[in-house]
Order: sequence, then structure tokens, then C-alpha cells
Amino acid sequence: MNPFDSASDSLPDFIDPADVIVGPWAGSGDSTETAAGRGRRTARQARNDREPPADRGGPDADPHEVARTIVLRQLAAAPRTRKQLADKLRERGCADDVATAVLDRLEQVGLVDDEAYASTLVRSQQAKRGLARRAIAQELRRKGVDDEVIRDQLDAIDDESERDRARALADKKLRSMHGLDATVQARRLAGMLARKGYSSSTAWSVIREAIADAPEHQPD
Repeated sequence: MNPFDSASDSLPDFIDPADVIVGPWAGSGDSTETAAGRGRRTARQARNDREPPADRGGPDADPHEVARTIVLRQLAAAPRTRKQLADKLRERGCADDVATAVLDRLEQVGLVDDEAYASTLVRSQQAKRGLARRAIAQELRRKGVDDEVIRDQLDAIDDESERDRARALADKKLRSMHGLDATVQARRLAGMLARKGYSSSTAWSVIREAIADAPEHQPD
């Protein structure tokens, strides 16, 4: 988020650095003014023009509104878990009690929803990356999803469908290794499936089948 421009650490996250490279003073005004000075003035003007008051953190800013603005920006950029959002609020200096109150409220209205996040991630990681349940669970834990939620979401993937996915991955990878010795093919397939979280028993079962069924290994 999930994602700020490291080359522009001095700017708020919602300002595109490309928007402040050239300012209204470019090509006019005092000839002794440096480009760096113009850039600094332009950045300040951009902040004043585009930054929502609640996110400036001034003495009159409502801390709950500041936190809410940060969270909504994060969610607009990409889905986030509650833990990811809490970490971002802490990073921005929001008090824990304020963060908790804001996140609780956004959970109540459905904008923060770890179950929906986990459901989407399970489907996408299995379909797009072919990850096994174990690897998906590890990723969800890293993002702060509760173990009970993880178990509930992974129940949608049964042993047979996981094995079928492993076999499809092995078949696809095997086509790119045509002509290699079967032992080399097996070793590379095992490494690939292990990285995707498949158990050794599942991996070697589908590897044996895939290699045995490959046209290049059929008897003449």
C-alpha cells in the first residue's frame, strides 16, 4: 500500500512529484532565483492548494479526522487489513486510542473488513500465483489477519483442488524444460512447488505423474 515515491520524501503521499517539478515562476521573475528555490516554493504552494486541512496536523486539527483521512487514502489506493492500517496510523504519529476508535468505526460501516480482504486474497493467490494453502496462510498472517479468519477462508480450498492446481503448475513448468534429464526436471519442479507452499508428499506425487505423462518420456 500496498506506496510512496521515495524520491520525494518531503511531499505528502497524495502529491504527485511530477506535478510540482515546474511552478508558476518558471521562465519569469527574478533571474537570480535558483531552480531549487522555485521547486521549494512550488511544493509549498501545492501543499497549500491540495492538502486537506485535516491532514496538516495543525493545533486545531481533529485527531480523529486526521486518522480517518489517512485510512481512507490508504484504502483508496489498495485494500488493507486492520493491522496494516493501524501500523500506518502509528507511523504517522496517531495516538493508539484514536486509531482504535477510527478503525472500530470504519469496521462497523464495512470499510475495514479483514474477512473480505482474506477472501479476495485467497482467491487471487490461488488462481493467479498458484499458492498452496500453507503459503496463503503465511501471507495473511504477515498482514495481521486473525488465525480463525484464515482458517475459515482456506476451508474453501479442498485437498483435491489444491492437488489439481499443483499438477497444473507442474505440467506448465515441465513444458519449459523439454529435453532436460528427468532427474533435473524433477528437482526443479520440487523446488518450484515448495516455494509455492505445497507439501513434499503432494509435490512428489504430482511430479511423478507429470513426468511420466510427458510426451518426451513416453516409450517409442
